[in-house]
Amino acid sequence: MHTKNPSSRAQKAAGLSSRMPDTYLLVAAVGLLVFLLSHFLTPGVFEVGETTNQDGEISRVIDPDSFRYVEDGRGSPLFSSNGENPGLFNAVFEGLVSGSRMGGAVGIIAFILLTGGAFGIVMATGAVDRALRRVVSDSHASAWPMLCALFFLFSLGGAVFGMGEEVIPFVLMLAPVLARMGYDKVTVILLTYAATQVGFATSWMNPFNVAIAQGISGLPLLSGMPLRIGMWSVFTVFGMVFMLRYASRCRVEVPVVSREESDATTLPLAIGDWMILAALAATVGWIVWGVVAAGYYLPEIATQFVILGVVSAVIGTLFRLNGMTANSAVESFRLGAQGLLPAALIIGFARGIVYLMGGDDPSTPSMLNTLLHFGGESLGGYPGWFAAWLMLIGQGIFNFFVTSGSGQAALTMPIIAPLSDLIGVTRQVSVLAFQLGDGLTNILVPTSAALMGSLGAARLEWLTWIRATAWFFGGLILLASIFVIAASIAGFS
Repeated sequence: MHTKNPSSRAQKAAGLSSRMPDTYLLVAAVGLLVFLLSHFLTPGVFEVGETTNQDGEISRVIDPDSFRYVEDGRGSPLFSSNGENPGLFNAVFEGLVSGSRMGGAVGIIAFILLTGGAFGIVMATGAVDRALRRVVSDSHASAWPMLCALFFLFSLGGAVFGMGEEVIPFVLMLAPVLARMGYDKVTVILLTYAATQVGFATSWMNPFNVAIAQGISGLPLLSGMPLRIGMWSVFTVFGMVFMLRYASRCRVEVPVVSREESDATTLPLAIGDWMILAALAATVGWIVWGVVAAGYYLPEIATQFVILGVVSAVIGTLFRLNGMTANSAVESFRLGAQGLLPAALIIGFARGIVYLMGGDDPSTPSMLNTLLHFGGESLGGYPGWFAAWLMLIGQGIFNFFVTSGSGQAALTMPIIAPLSDLIGVTRQVSVLAFQLGDGLTNILVPTSAALMGSLGAARLEWLTWIRATAWFFGGLILLASIFVIAASIAGFS
């Protein structure tokens, strides 16, 4: 009887979220606006030179003083049959197929779908579920080590593979367990969803956030890892401290459940579960090694996730984890990929907007270049650290409208990355401002399906959540501002 309540509340929360314009509608509105602007805004072009760093790597650099308008490029048609002029109604197709396998829309979309499918198999085995159940099974033990361990694990999940909507089943699972221990619903969301978004925002390897932003910005994948790992540690500790202080203030005394009742809700970890968890840990280590030591990029990392999916399917089938069969493993892959299809499509749609603007090549006439010129002129008078902080705030505001991290990266980084070149901010700092502004506001914005779904699963009202965590969010933004400003002053690259 009680199992129906979280679902109905989740549906109610989803209904509240659905009153906000859908992300696709917002992207379509931006596309229409760009189409209309094309008839009034004159495209421009920059001269681009080359520079060689100390490692011998050649990179393209915009000459900010070389901007000029191209008068005959104004006005996009409704249709485009020859591919030379950006047309409104073929922008979606052009966006979906744009770029290369090494970081263009088509490569990123393939990467997201394969990664989602692989994790679909991992989650379908139930090994991760049972591992978390074991962590919380002993309610007689000291509470704070268990809470810290859970916060750490969820933050790590957000940092490593962009955990977001995947946390909702864990909210449903942990809410009654923590209630038996005397903790309220806010503690449940702090421990689960908020922790994943702290990790998501400060990640050094999140494939749906920092990796995409770095790829679009022309930066090496996983570059800047030492600073980001340190940043993740600081933010995670801050989140733990706030969560523990809140939980200790709001905890109430409840009757102690019997050991038999506690054990009845906990499934033991079998050898197959340990093998799945070992495969997951090995994959993370392999990715870090491959990117740092072997120069792996999207194709290779996608291959690593595919191998993880295959290995998990074999283990799950052999050990019959959650009754897995070969057919159900394939279905889990399909459902996992299907769950990330909206994120994949939004990237293509966003790239379609860049196509409508004339592309993101600074040496080719486009409205994007004109906007870069205006942005450079408006921010050029500010110190670099202040301009970087404005990027952080701007990304946070933009996340209210486009809550998809990958979609926001695809929409904003083609503009922000070259703009940073013009105003004296390194591209690495602009990526840092993006990931912090995008990820941290996921804890707050009511347009986030993951947040509203988590709140619905915990039967917690959005306004109650905001009132309880206002100081937490303020502290996160303060920390983010300190990191972005310090990184800008230090020339983080």
